[in-house]
Amino acid sequence: MIRTKVMGLGSYVPDRIVKNEEIPFLDEKHVRQATKQTETDDEWIQRRTGIKERRYVPQDGTTATSDLALEAAKRAIADAGLQPTDIDCIILGTLSPDIHFPGTAVFVQKKLGIADKTNCACFDIRQQCSSFVYGMQMADAFVRTGMYKRILLIGAELHSHSLDYSTRGRDVMVLFGDGAGAMVLGPMETDDAKAGIMYTSAHADGNGAMDLYLKIFEIAKAPYVGYDANNRDENQIKYPQMDGKRVFLNAVRGMVMSTQAALAKTGLSWDDITWFVPHQANLRINEKVVEVAKIPPEKVLNTIDLFGNTTAATVPLTIDYWRQQGKVKKGDRILSSVFGSGFTWGAAIFQV
Repeated sequence: MIRTKVMGLGSYVPDRIVKNEEIPFLDEKHVRQATKQTETDDEWIQRRTGIKERRYVPQDGTTATSDLALEAAKRAIADAGLQPTDIDCIILGTLSPDIHFPGTAVFVQKKLGIADKTNCACFDIRQQCSSFVYGMQMADAFVRTGMYKRILLIGAELHSHSLDYSTRGRDVMVLFGDGAGAMVLGPMETDDAKAGIMYTSAHADGNGAMDLYLKIFEIAKAPYVGYDANNRDENQIKYPQMDGKRVFLNAVRGMVMSTQAALAKTGLSWDDITWFVPHQANLRINEKVVEVAKIPPEKVLNTIDLFGNTTAATVPLTIDYWRQQGKVKKGDRILSSVFGSGFTWGAAIFQV
């Protein structure tokens, strides 16, 4: 029987560490000023989110989301013992694409040197914080059917350029960081039903679409950008908007349900799971999920305190970080649960 295995894993975060103490003093170009730009502080941020620091790219116009994706991808490909030209499909999840179109995956393909030698398929998916589980489900189906044999699955985000560095935007602004994570997935022949990717599920409820969103433009309107980006009375539309209470409640509900369903449908218990890796949106959400779903706390892996919310990148970034620390080891079985705007959510059980 053909099943899908994780062949390689890699991640990347920018060098610049932005601690909570610096956040109140950053201007719209995330340059530190002498006076406060935002009414917040370390205690306020940690109490609400559990975040202590995050990473930002340089503010010099030289770094795009595809550059973060590229670094994570190169590390995952090397970890798999492959060359970039061995990849026959790229699936990239992001809510911060390089440009409106074409999709960011083709830029990664070119930067990896694949475009000059092969013409591998490139998919961009827009399930935000749920992107990695959605992408894993796609990759698993592709591998099992024999469609592709070496799939590069990437989650990458560059949030720091699109945040509202002011008291008006602080509820969202303090949450996000820049980073990327990647896996190489491929086939293996085995009769072990618990090997490799064992389970994936993906769900959505469009009733929550406008509880967490970023418009920037509305294609239904002409002109589709109908505001002055430099006018603070008009430009709120260019920043992410969130109904925090509704997102919190639905995130806990969706992640608990998908986690419990994953165990029920596979017949596994927490004795069979090495690590629980939730999406890293807010430590308070993850703590509530662990409490309600009765997840053993010693099996939970978080990186929200170090990297903030890197959206599509959080799952592979968290796994790779703890692998580098010597905690996650080859063959460990992971249950991951995610929730994102849309609303979208899902879960996966797989071995690394």
